[in-house]
Amino acid sequence: MHMLNDYASIFGRGPLVVKYGGNAMGRSEASDSTLEEILDLHSSGVEVVLVHGGGPEIDRQLLAHGIVTRRIDGLRYTDARTLEITEAALCGTVNKQIVRASLALGIPAIGMSGEDAALLVAERVRSAAGEDLGFVGNITACQPAVVLTLLASGYVPVIAPLALSADGRSALNVNADLSAAAIAVGIRARAFIAITNVSRVLQNPDDPASGVDRFSLAEARQFVASSACRSSMRPKLHAAIHAVHGGVAASYICAASPGAIRAAFNGDATVIADS
Repeated sequence: MHMLNDYASIFGRGPLVVKYGGNAMGRSEASDSTLEEILDLHSSGVEVVLVHGGGPEIDRQLLAHGIVTRRIDGLRYTDARTLEITEAALCGTVNKQIVRASLALGIPAIGMSGEDAALLVAERVRSAAGEDLGFVGNITACQPAVVLTLLASGYVPVIAPLALSADGRSALNVNADLSAAAIAVGIRARAFIAITNVSRVLQNPDDPASGVDRFSLAEARQFVASSACRSSMRPKLHAAIHAVHGGVAASYICAASPGAIRAAFNGDATVIADS
């Protein structure tokens, strides 16, 4: 039996977008606690959108098909076969696992991807050195009507991070953190919360005690451009900056743990805000 918390009084008005990282999802206890907290949020009247990653599952399925992952500038090179497997892993495996687990808890979850109703539209990109990345995209538009309709009807959208190409002819592999931030801006979310495997952004990546409690937008932009912001954290911080720049009141980067979202709002996170 769930003890409901008055989350609505903590989070205020407006939906939350929660980005659930693939590495955090690999820990079953973290997976359970995150979904349990989303149930509490939803039961308290807070609208929630869950955007998930799935890198470890993609790696597993690629390996099973004998495909070695090649990365360029930290991005997975995505040829047509890799895209096919990525789409199957994200939409057919990870998304449905989360939906089933959500429904078992009592969360009215509906699974979809950024391709559905052209929620996310992207254009193909190249590496910084001009190398072809295949079917890797940069998000250029968010068309959030389908998400807003689902929220208004009482559902919790569970979204896989794939986008539709501008010509509508193919899927594109897009960064999950940036996908979540684009959706947060598109639906005018109250907050963007990135749940990952670290409790805070580290000022010094080699010092676990150097966690940053708060960044202004200017400070976050300065830090993300520095060498101290290593590749695994850079897209998360870029996403947090994008969300706040686009009108979201605040972004939070926190670790998966019981009550992580409530704790983040109470200061147990790196908070990025406009001032």
